[in-house]
Amino acid sequence: MTAVTTPSSPSTSTSVTPHQVWLRTRGLLLAVLLLVVAAIALAATRSGDQHGRLDPRSADPYGSRAVAELLKDHGISVRVVTTLRDATDAAGSDTTLLVTTPNLLTLHQQNTLRAATSGTAGRTILLGADPTSVSRLAPGVQAKPPVSVVARPPACLLPAARRAGSVETGGVRYDANGLDAIACYPAAGLPSVLLLRQPAGGDSVLLGSAEFLYNERLDRQGNASLALQLLGSHPHLTWYLPSLTDPSATGGPADDGNADNNTANGESSFIGLIPSGWLWGTLQLAVAAVLAAVWRARRLGPLVTERLPVAIRASESTEGRARLSRQTNARDRAATSLRHATRTRMASLVGVSLREAHLPAVLLPALSARIGPAHGDLDVLLFGPAPAEDSALVLLADRLDSLEREVRTS
Repeated sequence: MTAVTTPSSPSTSTSVTPHQVWLRTRGLLLAVLLLVVAAIALAATRSGDQHGRLDPRSADPYGSRAVAELLKDHGISVRVVTTLRDATDAAGSDTTLLVTTPNLLTLHQQNTLRAATSGTAGRTILLGADPTSVSRLAPGVQAKPPVSVVARPPACLLPAARRAGSVETGGVRYDANGLDAIACYPAAGLPSVLLLRQPAGGDSVLLGSAEFLYNERLDRQGNASLALQLLGSHPHLTWYLPSLTDPSATGGPADDGNADNNTANGESSFIGLIPSGWLWGTLQLAVAAVLAAVWRARRLGPLVTERLPVAIRASESTEGRARLSRQTNARDRAATSLRHATRTRMASLVGVSLREAHLPAVLLPALSARIGPAHGDLDVLLFGPAPAEDSALVLLADRLDSLEREVRTS
């Protein structure tokens, strides 16, 4: 007994080879690779610029080691902390607490910090506090849109500001109507430096911009003078650098059940903690992906006839279309095609024009006159509904073929 081997189906002309896939996608892959390399290079370049920002231990242009060393030379102790617990423990009547990024603090951290500093005679300095933090750390104060940082005169009676003279200030501006406050260095009608007196004898200082504390700016205008006077008003300076790794950032009892509202406002949610640069970068990558998809997508347009590179037999084309129709269960389209072709061929045999070949009122009487009244279901056979099963479609094809042979031989 000889075993029968079923030959494997040859690949059709529509099969895509790995080489073709590579040719089609290499442009997109190259573009993605260039974007990744550019993003890494930009991140590496900018990371060097952002390193040690406002860190009193950093000698980088955006660090604050210069002002820290000047304070030490004047007998002021400088202590760096990175957790809320250390910052609140250090708060006292002989201490200045400097918060570099109050906007990074969560609702729980802001409430805890406010409770720890409001009852002391010390000083609290907030750098660049915007609406997400100023309403809790300095109740009653409203933060207004920021302005550019330029040299501005003090325009106030604060002794430290009058001695310092013009200072490079700007950034966030503040409105403290009805509060016991001294407003200095106005920008567009609102102060960029605000000193609030506290009932316990202490005070809070809001600085709209911290740029005059940078190493590269400290020697300009009266920046150094104002920095020394504001930060050196007490014997001890606690320099608080908030960190995302601080355990207190996870929240606590001070949330008072407002964690869900806080998350909804985007203040302590994961999205709220993502730097804006990453969000814009993701948006740009999404736009680039859409443009690449449009560039590489199939162009839809009118059909164009062209000579085939090889000769294809009619039987192969018919079988191919039949397989496609079977895969999609397109019995309706297959039945319509069979009936249309049969009506077209029989119309010329019974003397009906091609224009009227698909009109039942014209074709059916001509067929009945040709083959007799024995076929009472010609209307269903030639113009009926689509078959519901494959077996019914095969039966329809056989009956149409028989009818056409009968018309030819009659």
